[in-house]
Amino acid sequence: MNDLHPKTTAGPAKGALYLQFHLGGQRFALDVREVIEVLPRRPLKPIAQAPSWVAGILAHRGLLVPVIDLAALSFAQPAAQRTSTRLVLVRYQGEHALGLVLEQATETLRCQPDAFQPYGLENGDARYLGPVLEDAQGLLQRIEVDQLLTDAVRQVLFPATDGEGVA
Repeated sequence: MNDLHPKTTAGPAKGALYLQFHLGGQRFALDVREVIEVLPRRPLKPIAQAPSWVAGILAHRGLLVPVIDLAALSFAQPAAQRTSTRLVLVRYQGEHALGLVLEQATETLRCQPDAFQPYGLENGDARYLGPVLEDAQGLLQRIEVDQLLTDAVRQVLFPATDGEGVA
């Protein structure tokens, strides 16, 4: 992964590694095992008739990768154009590459996965909002990549293919 500055809360061999980022001023995390690559922000081709939080399509290493703006999906505000805003390619449901536009995606955190605890709210359409971790900086919420898209959006972004895989 590019441009990441690890900050650990446990010994180097303990726990899982998470990429930290911000949405709407709040802290979130992705398990780095779901991350394919971290890229700088790049121009995207818009997708007609897609939801406003679908940022577009990225041509990357011979594949066309759909990209969503996680800030727009979560808080109806597009990600800020900052030098720390990244395009993070993740494995979606084990078989697809999906791009995520993430603000301040420059640091990592190592912790035990069970340190994230359910926070007791029904997320409804935001099933991707996972459990939370409390640390010295406040609450950090995990994003569940495989829950990001509804069935309808998944069918638009990943129409039936002949077994094409991730990047």
